[in-house]
Amino acid sequence: MLIDLPAALMPLDLLAVALLLLAWAGTGYLCENPPSGRPSVSVLMKDHRRTWMREMVSRSPRIFDASVIDSLRRGTAFFASGSMIAIGGGMALIGNRDRLETLVEDLTLATDAVRLELRVILVLFIVANAFLKFVWAHRVFGYCAILMAAVPNDPEDARAYPLAAQAAEVNINAARNFNSGLRAVFFALAAIGWLLGPVALILTTVATSFAILRAEFLSGTRAAILDPSGLDPRLLYPPGFGPRPPDLRD
Repeated sequence: MLIDLPAALMPLDLLAVALLLLAWAGTGYLCENPPSGRPSVSVLMKDHRRTWMREMVSRSPRIFDASVIDSLRRGTAFFASGSMIAIGGGMALIGNRDRLETLVEDLTLATDAVRLELRVILVLFIVANAFLKFVWAHRVFGYCAILMAAVPNDPEDARAYPLAAQAAEVNINAARNFNSGLRAVFFALAAIGWLLGPVALILTTVATSFAILRAEFLSGTRAAILDPSGLDPRLLYPPGFGPRPPDLRD
């Protein structure tokens, strides 16, 4: 296949693949290193993770915290398993040239088995990256759980808040890897567009980049996390739960 590589990739194919890889790296960088005046959802959640660990120090029992960290680990395990299944399916497809040729004929794709094989390999490369990110995130969330268990359940203990701060930073690192894995999954889906040709790959890359950046910088979720004052005051001060502002009192 390496002998056929130069002929299999046309200039527009190379441009489309380069755009995909650049968009993948660029969106990841922007999400984790946004402009100072426009924080992303990923960055905003860092502060909430730190607040979670500080609140955990005085919470007893810590059943809720254990449930949350367990839920995060199960989420990463689910995506890691899904990525592994996708990798296995792609490898099986590449290993069967007859099946590839049949797929080209059945889908009436404007390509041949060699080009199709290259396009599947690109998808597998991105999915493999996602798998590694999810596996590492799962492991780091496990480290976080151990650090959380080591935090004394006494706010007066001098070790409590420093250990909680350590757990928060480990939790943030795990979340960063998990988010990176999710972005890889999105761009693996975009790479499937290459099956229909380089123009389709360019379009799916642009659409995927827009969807990711919109979710991080323009979504309603971001607005709610950033400024709770924009929410309905009746949701912030429900009846029977603490003092209500004068304009909401009956």
